[in-house]
Amino acid sequence: MSPDSNVNARVLLVATTTGYQIRSFGEAAETLGVRLIFASDRCDQLEDPWWDAAIPIRFHELGRSTEAVVSGLRQSPPHGVLAVGDRPTLLAARIADAFGLPGNPPHAAAASRNKLASRDAWQSAGLLTPTYRVVPLEGDAHAFARTARFPVVIKPLALSGSRGVMRADNHEQFIERFERLRALLQSPDVRSERDVVHARALIESFIPGREFAVEGVLTRGTFTPFAIFDKPDPLDGPFFEETIYITPSRAAERDQQAIIESVATAAHALGLWHGPIHAECRVNDSGVYMLEIAARPIGGLCSKALRFNDDRRSLEEVLLRHAIGEDVSGFVRERSASGVMMIPIPKRGIFRGVDGVDEARRVDGVEEILITAKPDVLLVPLPEGRSYLGFIFARGDEPQTVDRAIREAHATLRFAIEREVAVVP
Repeated sequence: MSPDSNVNARVLLVATTTGYQIRSFGEAAETLGVRLIFASDRCDQLEDPWWDAAIPIRFHELGRSTEAVVSGLRQSPPHGVLAVGDRPTLLAARIADAFGLPGNPPHAAAASRNKLASRDAWQSAGLLTPTYRVVPLEGDAHAFARTARFPVVIKPLALSGSRGVMRADNHEQFIERFERLRALLQSPDVRSERDVVHARALIESFIPGREFAVEGVLTRGTFTPFAIFDKPDPLDGPFFEETIYITPSRAAERDQQAIIESVATAAHALGLWHGPIHAECRVNDSGVYMLEIAARPIGGLCSKALRFNDDRRSLEEVLLRHAIGEDVSGFVRERSASGVMMIPIPKRGIFRGVDGVDEARRVDGVEEILITAKPDVLLVPLPEGRSYLGFIFARGDEPQTVDRAIREAHATLRFAIEREVAVVP
């Protein structure tokens, strides 16, 4: 189906209420004449609090939520289903299956969200993986440390955005960082997910090398890459906060080809079949080590760094077209280089504001600066945090000029963050 031939095409977006990308999909849908339908985790006791007619669902109640969506859309079923964010991917797979639409098998979507299941599948497929083991969160951290071969990386099994990911180089660091992960996974916002996977932690060997991200789409099992992003900053720990993405990649052509082949093999090994793919990997002299494959598009507002064809179509438009059955193989990334910085939170505290934005916007090559942090809110950096101060976008003739523009713009920004004041009862 095509929006050019049927303006009544409908796409269901399964998303969290906090997703940045919803507005971008809305703008793309308006351009295409596609109607968006929403299913999101909002209160079902309020009467349409966001005025978007969304179907209220719960990601920890997959059966009931699938039934609610199918029942609500039985008279006008969608032509495609898209997940926005990590948690919605499994529910989106189940809904697509219930409607008989192309999508990912639910077991594959579940495996993509579980780092242990992913590594087991990739090891069985002959892909390079770090050595790894899973330990109970309530286990003895000292005992785990005594058998560790340092350096290691301690990870949650199902959080995204490098949240909770920490490197340990010795016994003392292991204990401290394992306790930090335990505290994070027992925090109210993580416990509210009601996911049993948070009862265990992944311990794996640290893999040196350059890190890359890959954006693409699967069409009935065939992988089409859209872009390889370089992550030019070294991600060696102790934490692994992603900051800058630049495309096209400056890696050697043979490395880029190996990355694409590894992502396609890794997606197939998980059983993923149809829909967007966002992958992360590391490359060194041994080859390509897969880190993550998510059955959803690149997160946050980072999709603004991708534009297609000479008329600079958005990633969201391409994905909506794909969701309703169009052939998107003719969409190729624009010829200019582009990039984004996810502005890191430098320290914990109360955000009061930022100076230097106008100056940063005047940097040659900078297209847009968006400060998404709200004044007077508590900022929490990684590894416990899960957000950024905002985004810097740039374009240019070469990747290195984009990289330079982003760094220069960031250097002009001055963030006012006040120390948190403890309340004494």
